[in-house]
Amino acid sequence: MSQTTLISFFQYAGIKNKWHAFGRMGRSPIIQKNTNGLSFFKPLGTGSGNGFSIKPDFSTFGFIAVFASEKLAKEFIDNNIIKEYTKTAMSYSHVLMHTIKSHGKWSKQNPFEASVAFDKTKPLAVITRATIKPLLAYQFWKNVPTVSKSMDNYEELIFSKGIGEFPLLMQATFSLWSNAEAMMNYAYKNPKHAEMVKKTRELNWYSEELFARFQPFYQEGSLIPRIL
Repeated sequence: MSQTTLISFFQYAGIKNKWHAFGRMGRSPIIQKNTNGLSFFKPLGTGSGNGFSIKPDFSTFGFIAVFASEKLAKEFIDNNIIKEYTKTAMSYSHVLMHTIKSHGKWSKQNPFEASVAFDKTKPLAVITRATIKPLLAYQFWKNVPTVSKSMDNYEELIFSKGIGEFPLLMQATFSLWSNAEAMMNYAYKNPKHAEMVKKTRELNWYSEELFARFQPFYQEGSLIPRIL
């Protein structure tokens, strides 16, 4: 059995559908029921644009869930609970992933257990997540737009979305790359990204942070372009 992480996104149109989706952030049907093999779950709002953004995207919501095995994760996707998310959605996507490497904490734990080896030729998914210190939030967000814009020129970047549990202070980015080598080039050769990493270390913006790499192996839906 290999621990499997599921990340899902759902896009809605119309005030009523968006409001219901927003409501599920606080009263998720997933955590209100006994879900077999579920070890970690977070409902996610999203930001506008392709990465971090101070402006929310009220049309798109999602969640991340960690299961004990591939089988249980796939069974969950077919569960009736998911219909509460998809029945009014314009589009959606599910991505199943195995962890390559994860370090740091999310809500005082590291929920992702490494189970596959790094292969730079295969597609790669990345989650960077942080809790921003309230007194440093202004400085952090002032530096974000140039980094987010720098992601626009990478053809190998299939999908990127700012995600978060709480506006402004609990933020993350999910990105999906056609191959790991392209992500490495962005992370280590892009001057805007390197500058942001340097400032993060110097200014100590975060009270908690996590960085995780995943190997996606299953994809469903049309919101995220297909690479699998």
